[in-house]
Amino acid sequence: MGNQYVVKLKLGSNYSEGTMDAHAVSMVQQSFEKVAPLGVKVAEIFYDELFTLDPSLRPMFKPDMTEQRKMVFAALSFVVRSLHTPEAILEPVKALGKRHAGYGVKPEHFATVGNALLSTLQKGLGDEFTPELKGAWIEAYGTLSGLMKEAAYGPAKTVN
Repeated sequence: MGNQYVVKLKLGSNYSEGTMDAHAVSMVQQSFEKVAPLGVKVAEIFYDELFTLDPSLRPMFKPDMTEQRKMVFAALSFVVRSLHTPEAILEPVKALGKRHAGYGVKPEHFATVGNALLSTLQKGLGDEFTPELKGAWIEAYGTLSGLMKEAAYGPAKTVN
């Protein structure tokens, strides 16, 4: 397994497992470093995309988004730059998931957030946002949002 980061993390009495290979982690991190110089402008674009996709989410936020943009950019920076050390992000990601549940975020909102993130990256990276890179970001976001949802709402129920 030398080329894979296996995230096998204990959440309560359950285990959540996701896998990102080293190449996918590297792609996500390198692409983020290309948009990171834009700073909170990335978060501004993200929230514009989010509220365009689902205007009903806007009332969940304060009218002045300045601090919110700074916080989301800092959180995204920390998580992306730490993907190669999943043990370093477990507790912060779990705490983030629990906080979001307290803000009224529902499990179905995570898909909208993911789509807003992908749209933001497409705008920031243009032609460099290849299908392979998009897949790596989907994998990263899916793993992290899955951990957040599990910490906030418990393990997902499977339908037989």
